[in-house]
Amino acid sequence: MKRSLMLCGLLSVLASSSAFAQADLAKAKNCMACHAVGTKLVGPAYKDVAAKYAGQKGAEDKLVAKVMKGGSGSWGPVPMPANPQVSEAEARSLVKWVLSTK
Repeated sequence: MKRSLMLCGLLSVLASSSAFAQADLAKAKNCMACHAVGTKLVGPAYKDVAAKYAGQKGAEDKLVAKVMKGGSGSWGPVPMPANPQVSEAEARSLVKWVLSTK
């Protein structure tokens, strides 16, 4: 019992540190200039993106492409610019994090 409690504690620390790492990556790549986790700024809140794409097949790949190449029309008239400074691996990591926000 004691071991399982310690394991649960360790897993929650690792999960939360991963979320912090992704938030730091989002800040480093300037994502947070237009987006926030819980509120709309220039672009949609990450929790709204997660809700819109929840359970959709291919959502991760679609959003990875949008992060890298930009896009328009999904959230209003303001286009999302391309982000050539973001690698595909970084984009995939960020998209997984965004889709996990609720």
